Amino acid sequence: MKQDVKPRRRYDSPHRRQQAAATGRKIVEAAQPLFLEHGYAGTTMAAIAGAAGVVVETVYRSFGSKAALFGAVVEAALAGGVERAEMPVEERPAIAEMIAETDPARQVAMYAATQPGIHRRAGPLLRAVRDAAALDPEVARVWQELEAQRHAGQTRVAGLLASRGALRQDLSVERGGDLVWVLSSLAVYDLFTERGWTPEEYQAWLTSALSRDLLR
Repeated sequence: MKQDVKPRRRYDSPHRRQQAAATGRKIVEAAQPLFLEHGYAGTTMAAIAGAAGVVVETVYRSFGSKAALFGAVVEAALAGGVERAEMPVEERPAIAEMIAETDPARQVAMYAATQPGIHRRAGPLLRAVRDAAALDPEVARVWQELEAQRHAGQTRVAGLLASRGALRQDLSVERGGDLVWVLSSLAVYDLFTERGWTPEEYQAWLTSALSRDLLR
């Protein structure tokens, strides 16, 4: 008599998902100082696993590749923390306040106010990748992906202004995104700070430049 064989069910539970998320956060937190100290190319997945107290296979299972892990580390720095990086961008406090603001000039000022902190937190990581990109194709791909994500996010800022009827009439959303992308770039921030500008002076300039170039 043939017996029915029940298919093996994949074990999954909220507790197991929470454990996996906690492990991912621990890996990101362990990886950040290693990337800062040794650069992207000089940081190994084995070193990250050792610092996080897990096996290398867990790091790969959690992120798939070093490039993906580095992206998560940068996103955590941009967001101001690993847990905040897990929130949808539009729900993060500073961005949510900017979206809710009805005065376009205030929206631009609120966006500009986020940039000094972002450059301070993520700048060291981004500089390491930017400088290594010319020597390593994998690093170059990481840099290109990060810049593409940044451009997409900043184009959404221009799109928000357009949706409120505040974007200059002669400016498309795409061109508006280009302007935000260039003016708020790490390269521009570095040029000003190398000349001795304070973060407050840079923020005031960025507010003025974005208002002038984007708003009606």
